[in-house]
Amino acid sequence: MILSLIKHNRYDLSRWIAMSMLLLATAFSMRASLPDSLLRYDAEINVSFSSGENTPFWLVNNRFGLSSIEKNNGYVRAGLFKDIRMEKKRFSWGAGVDLAAAWNFTSPFVVQQLYGEISYWNGKLTIGSKERTELINDPKLSSGNLLFSPNARPIPQARIELPDYIEIPGLNKWFAIKGYFSFGMFTDDNWQRDFTVGKNKHTENVLFHSKGGFIRVGDLNRFPVVGEAGLEMAAQFGGKSISGDKVINMPHSIKDWWHIIIPSGGGSDTPLGEQTNIYGNHVGEWVFTLSYLPQDKDISVKAYYEHYFEDHSMMFFDYKWRDMLLGLQMTLPKNPVIKGFVYEYLYTKDQAAPVYWDHTPEIPEQVSGRDEYYNHGIYTGWQHWGMGIGNPLLISPIYNRNGSIYFNHNRLEGHHLGIIGSPIPLVDYRILLSYTKSWGTYNNPTSKVLKNFNTLFEATIHPTCLKGWQGTLSIATDGGSLLGPSFGVMFSIRKTGWL
Repeated sequence: MILSLIKHNRYDLSRWIAMSMLLLATAFSMRASLPDSLLRYDAEINVSFSSGENTPFWLVNNRFGLSSIEKNNGYVRAGLFKDIRMEKKRFSWGAGVDLAAAWNFTSPFVVQQLYGEISYWNGKLTIGSKERTELINDPKLSSGNLLFSPNARPIPQARIELPDYIEIPGLNKWFAIKGYFSFGMFTDDNWQRDFTVGKNKHTENVLFHSKGGFIRVGDLNRFPVVGEAGLEMAAQFGGKSISGDKVINMPHSIKDWWHIIIPSGGGSDTPLGEQTNIYGNHVGEWVFTLSYLPQDKDISVKAYYEHYFEDHSMMFFDYKWRDMLLGLQMTLPKNPVIKGFVYEYLYTKDQAAPVYWDHTPEIPEQVSGRDEYYNHGIYTGWQHWGMGIGNPLLISPIYNRNGSIYFNHNRLEGHHLGIIGSPIPLVDYRILLSYTKSWGTYNNPTSKVLKNFNTLFEATIHPTCLKGWQGTLSIATDGGSLLGPSFGVMFSIRKTGWL
């Protein structure tokens, strides 16, 4: 099915759904013959009420797009899953369907997840739409990875990967690698058309590609410190861009797919800028971590550095790496009051400096500044259904009230703190505190520095008398001139179990 898709250069949503359903049906048909075929179910009711212009920031962001900035919203959600058991080192399969009915959302019915997957030894293939969390950043405490955070709805894709580190033979267990490679498509065409009222720039039938590789150095059985380094890249390509009466059709032939896999200039059927530079919208990041993981596990500490880039100039060292997400994560599993915390410093003001000049025969100099993080001249930027795919502190286009799908605040400096604990038996808490200052963008700077202060105080109870049930109360606030003041409360009741 995937080869047929590539061969005929087709990429409509129905074909992707058909592929997901096919693998899903195949997986469930095998259920009786496999011993590890327990099914996990998950059901949830979620409502929120708030004042101010928007739902408070941390009641909206890093929730895989299943949220709304509109006041007084909610959803009913149900999912059924079969999890892969990678530890068995043999053939295993998984599948999932996760649906939600919502009110005051971008759509009243949401197919949040729909996928099938198979694994054999260390490899895994997933087809469909699945929520994923990056292992570098704590999904509960971090502000979010610069390239992929749990902020937007999942992108349907075919993804092949080594999800866990495998040791490189002959190196005495000191080195290990993992990685992934995928192609997919965006599903927000109708939302973009409605949001822009068909007037501002929007796109249709846009394709997605991502790839990444990581290396780990260290052996915890000999020394409690390990380091990791990784390079991840992603791209938007194909489809068409519509701005009023102006339509740009981006080709999607096999050669164009190759220009995406190996970033390079497009052919004569692409706009001139795509020929002289790189075809498609390419984004990426370098990540580096250093972790202290002692054998007694009373404490673990991880420091990480993420460097985001939009082009070759900042992918390597043509310009100084001033922009960053710098984080420190500590886990204290035996301390009930504070089981873990994260501190992050975010800086995205530089973007290779404020000057951009694309070389010409008359002036052959190249100055590759004004990288415009998350924005693009042809595509509607690094977003899906209005939510930024990267770090949400670079405010998502869903907040724009003028129908523009554009990141208005990508030049930021900020601090973020996350704390989690369980001081009372059966009760967990989480606190998120974020403070950012925005200078707008290079092309559209703000008249003054705008400030944004966001808080979340959350408590979850797991009653012993009601197995599999939990209730969560979240209280959040926004302050400052960027998003304006807001206060909100969210209630959630969730039931999980096994069939």
